[in-house]
Amino acid sequence: MIADWGADERKLTESVSVLCGTNKGGYPSGNSLLVRGTGETVLIDPSIDVVDRGGAPVPVDAVINSHSHEDHMAGNGFFGDVRLHVHEADLPGVTSMDGLMAVYGLDGDARVEFEQTVLDEFHYTPRPDAAGFTDGHVFDLGGGTHVESVHLPGHTRGHSGFRIGDVFFLSDIDLTGFGPYYGDVWSDLDDFEESLVKVREEEAEFYVTFHHKGVIEGRDTFVELLDAFHSVIGRRHDAMLDFLAEPHTITEMAEHRFIYRPHVEMAFVDSVEQRSAEMHVARMIRQGAATEIEPGRYRST
Repeated sequence: MIADWGADERKLTESVSVLCGTNKGGYPSGNSLLVRGTGETVLIDPSIDVVDRGGAPVPVDAVINSHSHEDHMAGNGFFGDVRLHVHEADLPGVTSMDGLMAVYGLDGDARVEFEQTVLDEFHYTPRPDAAGFTDGHVFDLGGGTHVESVHLPGHTRGHSGFRIGDVFFLSDIDLTGFGPYYGDVWSDLDDFEESLVKVREEEAEFYVTFHHKGVIEGRDTFVELLDAFHSVIGRRHDAMLDFLAEPHTITEMAEHRFIYRPHVEMAFVDSVEQRSAEMHVARMIRQGAATEIEPGRYRST
């Protein structure tokens, strides 16, 4: 389980390295975090690259999942002989395939297709032995190296970031132009926005995302990227309001595609569009910006 990562291991501090994934950690890959203490070494979010390369640069004593999405759990089976930790709210997605599909809310043909994808491409292995942690839990790795969990829900119920000295791991608050992903049945738009406000207060020298951006140096750059990332929610909301100048159903909104571009084809796209539209419309109604003119049909006010 020892692999030579060479230049793809970027050392940020004496104890923290990033195992940089293919294409800057673009999905389905990702950027895993390796944290070395004097007593233990942990790997946060073992990506498909970690599995494909045959492991980490050093032996690993434990794996931590930031949340229960397939791309963050690809190495859970590969490291099946070490302890596994995830926020207690996301335990179902780690411990069984049924739990993972419940996180996404998939059924029928979409579920069958995605189950095969997570098995074939992401090496999904249920880990019923996984242990749950809660917000603020500290993993003491020895020698003054600590990993502190920070609960940042919205992407999933248990989605968490981690403080490790001068490094903050953002996981899927990935600061990409795509914007926040909150389209699963276990996602929540309001929780995601609250997490974006919360994480804005984090002070670090390095911020690390699982996808694309990778390592961000300096708080000023981080805040600038975070604010741009956050603003995508408002742009989506405004676009949906404009679309509802004429009456539409949630299904028609999902078919219009406000989250993904029309050419994107993945098993979960339709459900993500549907769920996202539902949450935005619910917000519009609470704000008095839209109304249900007849059962299942909405129009902006």
